[in-house]
Amino acid sequence: MRCIEIRAPGGPEQLQLTTRPLPVPRAGEVLIAVAFAGVNRPDVIQRLGRYAPPPGVTDIPGLEIAGTIVAHGEGVTTPALGAQVCALVAGGGYAEYATAPAVTCLPIPAPLSLEQAAALPETFFTVWHNVFERGALQRGETFLVHGGSSGIGTTAIQLAKAFGAFVVTTAGSAEKCEACVSLGADLAINYRTHDFAEVIGDQTPLQGADVVLDMVGGDYFARNLKCLRPDGRLVSIAFLQGSKVEADLLPVMLKRLTLTGSTLRPRDVAFKGRLAAALLAKVWPLLEAGTVSPRMEKTFPLDQAAEAHRHLESGGHIGKIVLRAG
Repeated sequence: MRCIEIRAPGGPEQLQLTTRPLPVPRAGEVLIAVAFAGVNRPDVIQRLGRYAPPPGVTDIPGLEIAGTIVAHGEGVTTPALGAQVCALVAGGGYAEYATAPAVTCLPIPAPLSLEQAAALPETFFTVWHNVFERGALQRGETFLVHGGSSGIGTTAIQLAKAFGAFVVTTAGSAEKCEACVSLGADLAINYRTHDFAEVIGDQTPLQGADVVLDMVGGDYFARNLKCLRPDGRLVSIAFLQGSKVEADLLPVMLKRLTLTGSTLRPRDVAFKGRLAAALLAKVWPLLEAGTVSPRMEKTFPLDQAAEAHRHLESGGHIGKIVLRAG
């Protein structure tokens, strides 16, 4: 099969097209003929040499795919051979074939194409767990997500709105802010021209946020604490501005704040299977109804994976970038 490998840690030019033997599904896995694969920020971090695959996982990048089941591993009967699915994988997505745990495969929602479905797993698994499970976002609460035009951001905006939250986001241009509002954000703040913590205190119904989903870290940490309401929850899932922060713990104590975070890739298959079941029950009906839909940016051929990474790293995208593998 054709696939993309990382020749050495470094820039996008280190993503090189090569050929490797087809992977063989192990017990509990399926083999998928990949039609499309999602491109995500963790792929960039892996390419840079700062996010190694978990033990036993292929070094081929790619954490989400959509395609057709072509073989079963031991003990697997569903999804059936020939079924079209999207799947969360711990690696291997940038290829014409990839293995996936059967329990992390989900059916393609009826209104969506395979191309759109490849943009679902990584972001929807991540948002569901962090916003609704760890962050415990409730109807009527105020939710803030940073980077609203990213894949995570566009997903979080739509899901939080669909479940009845007042949704606030930050983005780096007027165009991106407009896109966020079109997806359902009640308030989009241009972080280049406004201090989000001050705006949220002045312009939200409850004068602050109940849940913040943060991918920035750095000096955003203290500002997130400032804008959280009493009993608020800060959920950290990335740190584009650095993981080391300084903050005053007094607001944490006085406002009874909860600070939490997670990474998805290293979690075990059983945990990811539980998330898949929750998504199928609670989120897939929204996708089927068209209430929620992935915001797509651009599709690149597999052999242009380096260009896809350059586009992602440019910061100009709104929504998801995918590779066409099949």
